[in-house]
Amino acid sequence: MKILVVNDDGIYARGLSALVRGLKDLGEIYVVAPDRERSATGHSITVHRPLRVRKVSLSSDFGVAASWSVDGTPSDCVKLAVENLLPNPPEVVLSGINQGSNLGTDVLYSGTVSAAVEGLISGFPSVAVSLTSFTDRDFSTAAEFARKLVTILEKGAFSQNFLLNVNVPPGDRHNGVKITRLGNRRYINIFDKRTDPRGRVYYWMGGDLLEMEDNQEGTDVSAVKNNYISITPLHIDLTDYPSVDNLNSNGFLENFKTII
Repeated sequence: MKILVVNDDGIYARGLSALVRGLKDLGEIYVVAPDRERSATGHSITVHRPLRVRKVSLSSDFGVAASWSVDGTPSDCVKLAVENLLPNPPEVVLSGINQGSNLGTDVLYSGTVSAAVEGLISGFPSVAVSLTSFTDRDFSTAAEFARKLVTILEKGAFSQNFLLNVNVPPGDRHNGVKITRLGNRRYINIFDKRTDPRGRVYYWMGGDLLEMEDNQEGTDVSAVKNNYISITPLHIDLTDYPSVDNLNSNGFLENFKTII
């Protein structure tokens, strides 16, 4: 099996190292990752400057076929890997392991999930994996779960493209695994107003998480809160189909008959 591993925490991040170690005997592993942390870059791509790519040597115990760092975004990394760097197309794309959760509406901002989305756009089954802690540095359980997930999916699901967003709570004991839908994550965006040494004002974005009442049973937020590993299938069709039917049936288009 040919596996492409990417992330948004940088090519030397502990989460990526743990993921590669967990996958290393499943086939040929190629790593293409940002040269620095690119968290919360969403699905941005670099179009106004050239991208610099550097071949790097990771630890010998990783067992990778080849690895590169890119001074761009996670989505850039997938595009470059598929179109230029890898000798052959991958069979699956894995993104992570991210330091911190990617739950609910977080997926819209996440570089980790966006790299997996780019994998799906490029025509490959893709998995984003996150450890739901910003302080716990033990990625072993999440890496072991990612390995098991890939071996299970390889038995048949690779005939179809898919995107799975996986969130693993810290620790080595969980209540199980749940297939979930996206929950609702909202933040109170707190901008800390500061002044630099030259007297110029700047703002540093923070944010406090709001507990949303609609994160009920069945959501990824609820699953992780109750110490379950969450697997959320995602797709890239953002169409609001009920609104399409509603606009077509309520005479909305009659307002545009006089437009030339």
